[in-house]
Parts: sequence; structure tokens; C-alpha cells
Amino acid sequence: MKQIIFGLCLLVITLDGSAEPATEANKAKAAIKDLAGALQAELKGAMQAGGPVAAIAVCNTQAITITAKVAAGHDIALSRVSLKNRNPANAPNAWQTAVLEDFERQKSAGENVTTLTWSETAKVKGGREFRFMKAIPTGAVCLNCHGTSLAPGVTDVLASLYPEDRATGFSEGDIRGAFVVTRKLPD
Repeated sequence: MKQIIFGLCLLVITLDGSAEPATEANKAKAAIKDLAGALQAELKGAMQAGGPVAAIAVCNTQAITITAKVAAGHDIALSRVSLKNRNPANAPNAWQTAVLEDFERQKSAGENVTTLTWSETAKVKGGREFRFMKAIPTGAVCLNCHGTSLAPGVTDVLASLYPEDRATGFSEGDIRGAFVVTRKLPD
């Protein structure tokens, strides 16, 4: 009986009802927390130094490097995706799109965007993969670059750097996108 109870303590029940090792979900959450903190620190500094235009430069030149550094430190693959992406590299694949659409349904049903997470272990070519996503809520400061009414300087820089930008028109509390963690698992 002790062994069964101990085993249950090491499981996290996911939204689809399957069980995942708690350590994988905890690793994913820790990586996301580190990435969000690092990105927020850089963006806050840029906003204080030069406003929204300076913050755009951080996203354009530093976000990928920061993400790669955090991912390497946690031994996972880490990214951000959105149904309305700014950078084409942040377009979701099929399973990520399904999760983002489910997050939108949950938000419409009254769920708190800040708590929306999802995980699964999937069979993939060459083995298994742990997958985890956490919704990114749109905060008030995000509206400077992602809202409905942008300053002309912001609009000009976005048009120059991201000619295919789809990441505007958000309101506070909307789902801006999601953090994605994946990790290959041993068979």
C-alpha cells in the first residue's frame, strides 16, 4: 500500500485525464518561470530606457537567445507560439494549434487564463515525447505593442521588422499565446 501511495504522489493528472510524471511537469513549469522572468526583465529595462520601440528590439534580437539559454539550462526544448503570431517562427504546429484553440474555449467558458496549462506524453518517431503548454495572458503593458491602438512609431517599427505581423488587436486578459516545452523521453 505504501508503494501505491508513493507512486500516486509522483503523478500529475493532465487535462485529458492521463497521468504524467510530476517531475516532467515541474521541470516544464520551472523552465517557463525562468523564461518569463528573463524576458520580462529585459522588456522592463527596454521600456524604461526607450519605451515600446526599444521593447520591440528586445523581442526581435534577444528573445530567441534568451529562450535558447533557458532551454539549454533545463535540458528541454522551449518556445512560444500564438494563433496570432508576430514572428512566423512562432506559428504553432497542429497539436499546438489544437491546445491553443482549447485554451480559447476554456477562456470563453470563464476559466482564468493565468492558470491554463496542458500536458501529455505522445508517441513520436523514435520514442516518446513529453509536451507541456502554458497560456500567456495579455497584460496591460503588452498592449503597447499588441493592443488595438498603437503609437505611430510602434506601428512603423513593427511593419518594418515583421511585415506579416498578426499579433495586434489584443485586449488585456486575452490569450497572447503559449509557452511550449517538449522533451524526448526514454523508451
